[in-house]
Amino acid sequence: MQKTLQEIAQIVNGRVLGDSGLTISGVTNITLAGPGDITFAVEPHIAAAETCAAGAVIIPEDTEHFSKTAILVKEPREAFTKLLEVFTPPLEIQRGISEKAHIGKDVKIGKNVAVMPFAVIDDYAEIGDNVILYPHTYIGQHASIGADTLIYSSVTVREFCKIGERVILHSSTVIGGDGFGFITKDGVHGKVPQVGNVVIADDVEVGAHVGIDRATMGSTVIGRGTKIDNLVHIGHNCEIGANNLIVAQTGIAGSTIVGHNVTFGGQTGVVGHIHIGSNTVLAARSGPIGDIPENVFYAGFPARPHQEWLRAEVAAKKLPEMRKQIKALEKRLQKLEDKK
Repeated sequence: MQKTLQEIAQIVNGRVLGDSGLTISGVTNITLAGPGDITFAVEPHIAAAETCAAGAVIIPEDTEHFSKTAILVKEPREAFTKLLEVFTPPLEIQRGISEKAHIGKDVKIGKNVAVMPFAVIDDYAEIGDNVILYPHTYIGQHASIGADTLIYSSVTVREFCKIGERVILHSSTVIGGDGFGFITKDGVHGKVPQVGNVVIADDVEVGAHVGIDRATMGSTVIGRGTKIDNLVHIGHNCEIGANNLIVAQTGIAGSTIVGHNVTFGGQTGVVGHIHIGSNTVLAARSGPIGDIPENVFYAGFPARPHQEWLRAEVAAKKLPEMRKQIKALEKRLQKLEDKK
């Protein structure tokens, strides 16, 4: 695909700085970009972008000085994302149900679906319009998949779980595995039946190798627009609000309630049965062990306000020197005691 810089400017609602007739054939990052490519830059990388090999650069519209051919836009990242979609057309997926797929009894399948070889749709399941099921996916009994949802290979959606519209489930994720519920008696761990389900709202994306456990009773809920990275575990009966970002290797224990627009940094470990308020940020490797209010930035283990954690970290680095000073003071004190 090739487009002139002027055509690209119209797509991203921007203004050309330099040669508007320049032909662009690719979209990539600053490091890989060549003369036929367009890239983007924001501070503090705008100065470096002036010397990159890219034919043109998308930069913020308030940039005062830029010597290279560019497109000025309000949001460079958003514009770049739009161009990635334009220059990378979607894969061609053949619609229809493969003869090598297994379709159970009383299954309801919508229009324009793609069910690839070795996919299994179990009894009484419902598949909405335009759904794509890659090979080796399993949709359990009485489960439902909303319209325009994309499910990659080896995903399991267990019985009675409900997946919304425009959801993306990446490879090897398990939706509705049994919650970790046991009763210990006389040293023996007896299983508590997990009879609930998982409900995933519209526009959610779930990464690869994620486990979202079914509720013991009721539903484990993932709110609309939430994005979940690879290798995340969400325990039974959790209620995750809308538009959260949950980064890789985060674990959220059962019955935790999370508000909206919460960001979990990588490897965050959350104890169960707590509330985390909306618009909160949890730094990577933090460990919330109690309720967290709204509109805060927490870090560390146990998680606490970020500034407080920073002060503690600074103090901790001084401990070896403080230990030496204390030992020296103890020796001086001992000498004074000996002179008495």
